[in-house]
Amino acid sequence: MPIGFGTIVGEMMRARPETIRVFLDFRMECIGCPISAFHSVDDACMEHGVDRDAFLTALRAARETITA
Repeated sequence: MPIGFGTIVGEMMRARPETIRVFLDFRMECIGCPISAFHSVDDACMEHGVDRDAFLTALRAARETITA
């Protein structure tokens, strides 16, 4: 599963559970949130005031640690 700004948060966490740690590190409480089924990565960053580029980089890095 590619990870981008349009990726739905809930789908990504189910497909790539290693990304959950990134949400926790950025203090984003998206885990278990019913809105995660509708919010994209970009939506979540805007909602939580998180730098979208830094967050996307961290998500992709988490994915790479598992696939490497």
